[in-house]
Amino acid sequence: MDRSLLESINDPADLRKLPLEKLPPLAEQIRDYMIDTVSRVGGHLAPSLGAVELAIALHYVFDTPRDKLIWDVGHQSYPHKILTGRREAFVTLRQYGGMSGFPRVSESPYDSFSVGHASTSISAGLGMAIARDLRGEKHRVVVVIGDGALSGGLAFEGLNNLGTRNTDLLVVLNDNEMSISRNVGALSRYLTRVLTDKRYLRLKDEIWRRLGGTDIGKSIRGIVSSVDDAVKHVVIPGKLFEDMGVRYLGPVDGHNITAMVELFRSVQSLPRGPVLVHVQTKKGKGYRFAEDDATRFHGIGSFQRSTGSLPAKSGGPGTYSDVFGSTLVEIGKARPEVVAVTAAMPDGTKLSLFRDAFPGRFFDVGIAEGHAVTFAAGLAQAGMVPVVAIYSTFLQRAYDQIVHDVALDNLHVVFGVDRAGLVGDDGPTHHGAFDLSFLRTVPNATILAPRDENELRRMLFTAVAHLTGPVFIRYPRGAGRGVALDPDLRQADLVPEIVHKGKGCAIVSVGHFYGTALALCEALKADGRQPALVDARVVKPLDAGFYGKLFASCDHIVTLEANAAAAGFGSGLLELLAASPRASSCRVLCLGYPDRFVPHGTVGQLMAELGLDAESVIRKVKEFLAGE
Repeated sequence: MDRSLLESINDPADLRKLPLEKLPPLAEQIRDYMIDTVSRVGGHLAPSLGAVELAIALHYVFDTPRDKLIWDVGHQSYPHKILTGRREAFVTLRQYGGMSGFPRVSESPYDSFSVGHASTSISAGLGMAIARDLRGEKHRVVVVIGDGALSGGLAFEGLNNLGTRNTDLLVVLNDNEMSISRNVGALSRYLTRVLTDKRYLRLKDEIWRRLGGTDIGKSIRGIVSSVDDAVKHVVIPGKLFEDMGVRYLGPVDGHNITAMVELFRSVQSLPRGPVLVHVQTKKGKGYRFAEDDATRFHGIGSFQRSTGSLPAKSGGPGTYSDVFGSTLVEIGKARPEVVAVTAAMPDGTKLSLFRDAFPGRFFDVGIAEGHAVTFAAGLAQAGMVPVVAIYSTFLQRAYDQIVHDVALDNLHVVFGVDRAGLVGDDGPTHHGAFDLSFLRTVPNATILAPRDENELRRMLFTAVAHLTGPVFIRYPRGAGRGVALDPDLRQADLVPEIVHKGKGCAIVSVGHFYGTALALCEALKADGRQPALVDARVVKPLDAGFYGKLFASCDHIVTLEANAAAAGFGSGLLELLAASPRASSCRVLCLGYPDRFVPHGTVGQLMAELGLDAESVIRKVKEFLAGE
């Protein structure tokens, strides 16, 4: 496809020079470029395809970067990046050292707020708008939020505050009826109604047609206003936002650039105050395969553009998530009290397997992690055994609910902490780098870390059937180690395992760092040492008796964990050591992520950068032992 229009756009100032009729062909060129690039490097294709015309219209009307534009989550921001001076760099999308897959303040002045988690845009935008007013500045602040992200509690907290402030903030609701999977809940149904119910618009047009042209009609506009208010309550969902103090406009076709440009221009002439524009888009727009299966193309690796097919799998081991989901189905067959809860991630967490087997016992609460946890607490208080699967990075958002609603009363809720450790291309907002650190602080918590998929299977069964209180099982993204799975459900042995006995030094491995620990032990043996290898299994509570004996028998201990070193498993071990007689004579090296945010790239590239790949670990440990 000819991309001459796209190649003429180096920043939004170039875009604003184009006549309006040139914008639709520009949209097609942007789509073609995105499909071509993402098919080779992977990325969030479907949501960005749906936001092409919206991004063009916003940059065409508003004076960015003077006017501030915030994209909630950022999954739909690729057209924005392409239009704002990053067209050539787009080929480095989510590559190590290249462009982030999400808006980053450090990457471009057009990225007004760094994002990656849902539902933050309205709160951030309101803060920026109030700061503008306090400083006496006149620029606009615009936020774009999807209907899925609008289901998050933080979005409503922002709206609630926004409605009490007489400040200019434009909220663009990008409504495609999906987040990653199809949206659920009352709000989704509420927004869908406005796309199909035209009664209010017809009625209002008829009232104005009959009354607007006569003197008598003009004299009773106040009455019409009250009728209009009553009609809105009955037939138009936008009344929800208006009742919150936010002017509602729409819906408008999000693929009609002319209509959006006209509407955004009219917003600029409205009286001061917050406005919400409701835009209807189609996720995956312009690429048939993404339109037909927007969930699969939400976030996707490289694929064949002409067919939409993914590279053939090599037939390796299943993922940890697969094992988690299938094991839970087995447990659910024997235990009717078990229910499953997720926050808009049934496919990613593989709770979709439980949903298909037991639809009445599966609950997707939308992008609302805090609600998911407290909802599960209510289920547990009433005698059910809820299993909540949430990605590590998103579990951070529910810390308060974990502490106060689950742990305080020691409720039996089992958490599958998926995507623990580095996740690769999505970068710092999505790495599961902190869960061990923040969960270790929670009283009554049991934290388990399986070294392989079969240990995960055993731990899940044990957590459901044999433990009490809150239990957290953390496991990584991607394929397991390829070990054989037990044919039936078996209880896990929840004490540290001495895999290999040794003398003088010990390697304590936490979870999926086990492969590196094995390589380290072999390297040390080649140097004539006799390291013990310990699979920790349990991060909390630590077995004081076991580790006390380890301290007594070893002069050097190395801990390996796929978590921040600060406050992680190694820190817990040092706390035990500090209270033991060996505190001054046993040295401990804690290897984990450094005290900084880790960028995006492949996991292998990032581990090498952090000095946590096998080669670097071996070198560091040899230096540590040589210092004796």
